[in-house]
Amino acid sequence: MSDEKISTLLSDVFIDGDLVEKDKIVIDAKINGDIKATEIETYTNSNITGNIKSKNASLGGKIIGNINSEKISIKKTADINGILNQKTLSIEEGSKLKIKTETYK
Repeated sequence: MSDEKISTLLSDVFIDGDLVEKDKIVIDAKINGDIKATEIETYTNSNITGNIKSKNASLGGKIIGNINSEKISIKKTADINGILNQKTLSIEEGSKLKIKTETYK
C-alpha cells in the first residue's frame, strides 16, 4: 500500500472557495478559488478560476489564473489564461494558451 494520499474531485463537484491539500489532488470539477497542493492534476472537464501553487502541476481543462509550480506540464486539452512561474515547462501540441511565462532557478 502506498503512503501517497490522493484527493479526487469529479465533474459533478462545484467548489466556491480555496482548496488546500497536503499531498496530491486530482480535479475534473469546477473550482472558484485558489488551489494549493504538493501535486495537482487537472482534466478535461475542470474549470478553475483562481491561482494554483504546487511542486508539480499537470494541467488540462480550463484555467483562468496564475500558476506557480516547480514543474508544469500542459496537456493538449488545456485552455489556460494567466501567468506561469516555473522551473521546468512542457507543453503538448494542441493546447490553447494565453499566457506569460517566467522561469526561475
